Amino acid sequence: MPTIDLDRARARLVVERERLQRELAEVRGERAIDGPIDTLSGDAAQDTTRVETEMGLEADIEQSLADVTAALRRVDDGSYGCDEGTGEPIDPVRLEAVPTARTNIR
Repeated sequence: MPTIDLDRARARLVVERERLQRELAEVRGERAIDGPIDTLSGDAAQDTTRVETEMGLEADIEQSLADVTAALRRVDDGSYGCDEGTGEPIDPVRLEAVPTARTNIR
């Protein structure tokens, strides 16, 4: 089984963390510009749907950011690439596809 290049993994994760931080700031900035829901377009259903969508997107980005941060911690503590359930190595091909993977696929 190929080994994991931890320097490359860290670099990829750092780039992804920076991208997610920019994306999160953008989503939060757009929502701040829009103002309170009662001052939006006047169509309450449309405004509610848009705000809920933005909030869902923000939550998804926050979760992805938490996953990347956890993966970087695993790189630092030496547990990156180990299945959290079994302790077995995660297939490097899986980590290449999903750098934040915590488990193997069975």
